[in-house]
Amino acid sequence: MQSVDVADRITAEDLRGVWSALHPDERVEAFRMLNPEDGDDFFQALTAIDQAEIIHELTPGERRLWMRFLAPDDAADLLQQVPGEERSALLELLDDSARREVKALLAYAEDEAGGLMSPRFARIRAEMTVDEAIRYLRRQIQTHLETIYYAYVLDAEQRLTGVVSIRELFAGRGDMPVADVMQRSLVSVLDTMDQEAVAKLFAQHDLMAIPVVDAEGRMKGIVTVDDIVDVVQEEATEDIQKIGGMQALDAPYLQTGFLPMLKKRAGWLSALFIGETLTASAMAHYEDEMQRAVVLALFVPLIISSGGNSGSQASTLVIRAMALGEVHLRDWWRIIRREVSFGLALGAVLACIGLVRILIWQALFQTYGPSYVRVTFTVATSLVGVVLWGTTCGSMLPFLLRRMGFDPASASAPFVATLVDVSGLVIYFSVAQFMLGGILV
Repeated sequence: MQSVDVADRITAEDLRGVWSALHPDERVEAFRMLNPEDGDDFFQALTAIDQAEIIHELTPGERRLWMRFLAPDDAADLLQQVPGEERSALLELLDDSARREVKALLAYAEDEAGGLMSPRFARIRAEMTVDEAIRYLRRQIQTHLETIYYAYVLDAEQRLTGVVSIRELFAGRGDMPVADVMQRSLVSVLDTMDQEAVAKLFAQHDLMAIPVVDAEGRMKGIVTVDDIVDVVQEEATEDIQKIGGMQALDAPYLQTGFLPMLKKRAGWLSALFIGETLTASAMAHYEDEMQRAVVLALFVPLIISSGGNSGSQASTLVIRAMALGEVHLRDWWRIIRREVSFGLALGAVLACIGLVRILIWQALFQTYGPSYVRVTFTVATSLVGVVLWGTTCGSMLPFLLRRMGFDPASASAPFVATLVDVSGLVIYFSVAQFMLGGILV
């Protein structure tokens, strides 16, 4: 490594504060200015994307050092962020044992339990005594274990048969067999389970680590709670970006290039624009009515925005409830009954506000003409109908997408608003034709 004068050292805390604002070349230079202890912790805490960026800029000797510093699961995460032609070269920097472990992890998809797990875990045998198990665990800690929350009891074929916490192991009598202190009822996940489902298990059972097994019950590794924190953040970020009306980003905002960002945003924005052209078509259809009763046009933004806002509210609530496992497909009928009630109540609230506003303006400025009473009730009735329709559409669209096999988060707020805009105009002018027929329209 290049030598750095002690006076030029910076702290990890200082570097974290400016990291996102630094150019890649500046990041490497600043990283080299950390003292060795801070450098280890700082590198470990970086995202896989940032680690890959640093590794790319290092000298061959430094690259080898830092690749060997990483645990197998972290090394696999890093390798998934580099181009295929660089991956083989970085793999060769690892020792034989670590290379085999990393290759096994790379065989899994990124969002599977197998792709998250660490293959290094504490293992013991049921026939061992407590003292023998403790001595065996000490040897494992000295060689390759990163974390040790639980010791997993495996049979001769590496099948998971039980688990014992380190506290229970040390509390047991030294001559007791492990079989007498281990728990046979345990939570485990298949190596192909989706990472979001694994995260839900952590939340349900309040565990520090969960064993990962294959279809035959052979233990392959563990997923730890710190891995799941990253998963939860990643899933939440992806959902929020989709709810905002765009494709989920593959990298942090500031590290996403102009063209990739443009592609992620332009597709949905174009689709929403095309959808909004239907709103223009609906207004053109009612052009004669608006020419005969210009007063109706004054309330178009009010009507369609209320429907879109109520639909966005409902879709956001349902999407988040689905993500947390609070709502399932079978609950659709309960949800629609609730949202119809809320739609009527919320529509009534907005109708009252709109009614008072129109009456005040009419009293002060005589804005709405002699038929203002009918105009008032037309707007009020339309608000109830549009808000009711918006909440119903917004709450049911995530269920429809989930039923079709799509991500419910795709029922983004802009998408729901666009959908409700068109139907809101139809509702508004239909009510106007009924309430004002023969008078204004």
